[in-house]
Amino acid sequence: MKTLREQMKTDMELRGYCPKTVAAYLKYVERFIEHYSRPPAQISEPEIRNYLHYLLDERGLSDSYINSTYSALRFFYETTMGRTWNVATLPRTKKRTRLPVVLAGEEVKRLLDVTKNLKHRAILMTTYAAGLRVSETAHLKVADIDSRRMQIRVEQGKGRKDRYTLLSDANLALLRAYYRAYRPVIWLFPSHSLDRPISTRSIEKVFERARQKAGITKKATVHSLRHSFATHLLETGTGIYHIQLLLGHTSPRTTSRYLHLTRKDLLKIASPLDVLLAK
Repeated sequence: MKTLREQMKTDMELRGYCPKTVAAYLKYVERFIEHYSRPPAQISEPEIRNYLHYLLDERGLSDSYINSTYSALRFFYETTMGRTWNVATLPRTKKRTRLPVVLAGEEVKRLLDVTKNLKHRAILMTTYAAGLRVSETAHLKVADIDSRRMQIRVEQGKGRKDRYTLLSDANLALLRAYYRAYRPVIWLFPSHSLDRPISTRSIEKVFERARQKAGITKKATVHSLRHSFATHLLETGTGIYHIQLLLGHTSPRTTSRYLHLTRKDLLKIASPLDVLLAK
C-alpha cells in the first residue's frame, strides 16, 4: 500500500504538476507534519490555521511561501486525503502587490559590456533579448535557436507550455560567436558536465557578479532582465497582447502589471499644481 507521501506525489503527477512544484509541495507538507509530530489525519482544522499563522507571525516568512504552503496543504487534504477544506475558516493570505525591479536600457547595456566571458555574456543577452525565465535560459537546446525564422523555441516553460519568442539580430550574432568557440552539442549552455544544462544558480551568480561590476545598486536579480524586456517593449509601442504571447502568460492580467512600470505616458501628464499656478 502506498504511503500518503507517495500517494500525494502520484496525485500531483496525474494532474500534470511540474516536477519542481511536486517536490516543493511535498516539502511543505513534510514540514507541516514534522511541526505537529502526529499523523496528518489527527491534525485539526484550527491547528492547520494556527500553523499558517505561525509561519506568518513567528517565522516572518513571505506571502509567497505561506500561500505555497497553503496550496500544498489544501491539495494534500482535499485530493489525497479526501477531506473537506473550509475556505471560510482557512483563508488564503492576501498577497501584497509589489512592482518588479526594472533596469533602464543603459543599465542593461552596461551589464552586458562588463561581462567579458563570452558564454556568460551570451546567457545574459539571450535572457534579456528573449524575455526568458532563468530556468528557460538554462534549458535551451541548440536546436531551439531558429535563425531562419528569427525566433527561439521555449520548450515546456512555466505551466508546461511551449512558445516562441524573439531572436534579435545582435543576439544571433553573439550566439554564433559563442557556438564557434564552445561548440555545444545538445544543451545551448551546458554545465561542466556536457550532458546536463547549466544550473539556474550558476546563471544567478553570473548576473550578480555582472550587476556588481556594472555598479548597479538596484535590488535586481536575473529575473529583472525578463521584467526589463517586457517594460522596454511596452515603452516602444508593442501591444500588451503580443507581449503576453512572448512572455508565455496565460492571463493578460499578469502582463498588464507592466503598465505600472512604463513612464512614457505618465511623464506627459501635467501636475494639477502646475496647471493651477499657470492660470
